[in-house]
Amino acid sequence: MTMTNDAQIQEIDAQTLKQLLDENAVTLVDVREAAEYATERIPGAKLHPLSQFNPDRVRPSEGKKLVLYCQSGNRSAKAARQCLDAGFNSVIHLRGGIPIWKNAGYPIEKSQNAPISLFRQVQIVAGSLVVMGTVLGVFVSPKFLLLSGFVGAGLVFAGVTNTCAMGMLLAKLPYNQQAGNKL
Repeated sequence: MTMTNDAQIQEIDAQTLKQLLDENAVTLVDVREAAEYATERIPGAKLHPLSQFNPDRVRPSEGKKLVLYCQSGNRSAKAARQCLDAGFNSVIHLRGGIPIWKNAGYPIEKSQNAPISLFRQVQIVAGSLVVMGTVLGVFVSPKFLLLSGFVGAGLVFAGVTNTCAMGMLLAKLPYNQQAGNKL
């Protein structure tokens, strides 16, 4: 385990998490959205999306450590900060998120009827908007090209900031809310 800039938020690597899970020494919380959780998750993880995060609902059992994870480590660090602000003594999050877990060769669970991943949903919607803006710009009015430019700018912003407004909106759709094993 390594300490981040804030001495109370600890980072854990996949090997250490696997060892703690094998020892039944952690309460593992996935802070991604329900559709992401349904697509793939670390076995034994409970869902508590950052968009609805309430630190009082994720307190670990006596003698267990609280470990949070997400896709990249950004959302789990935000959730860890919320836990500390709510009075937790220490919070751990998985450095690098679920890709680090998978790259280490550890198992993941998947739901039978998981929706298309949020990333693919964003690709489909953004791509459709760009094509529509381009076609309308060529055949109707050049002003419609602004739609394509706006979507492109949004994708650049998402890449630079590692946040995606379109993904957050898509996550709120009913078919993306059905999956999950909430706490």
